[in-house]
Amino acid sequence: MAIDAETVRKVAHLARIKTPDDRLEGLAGELNGILAWIEQLQEVDVTGIEPMTSNVAQPLRLRDDVVTDGARVDAVLSNAPKSADGFYVVPKVVE
Repeated sequence: MAIDAETVRKVAHLARIKTPDDRLEGLAGELNGILAWIEQLQEVDVTGIEPMTSNVAQPLRLRDDVVTDGARVDAVLSNAPKSADGFYVVPKVVE
């Protein structure tokens, strides 16, 4: 299936994409290249090959969900310009 400039114009209109007329021929060439690549992929023999359900062949190792560094409130707030009751104090920005 070959795509010409008129087809690109129609698809661009349906997709609500503003495309200048001087770019239509170039886009038609690019789309034809993409379609040729897809046709080339369809020639690959995949009989007997199961579809992939995941890109990872084995499950990922999970680390323990352990809270760490939680008792360092003073060290964390030591660089804050202003703090109160263990929290940063920031200026109000919403009226």
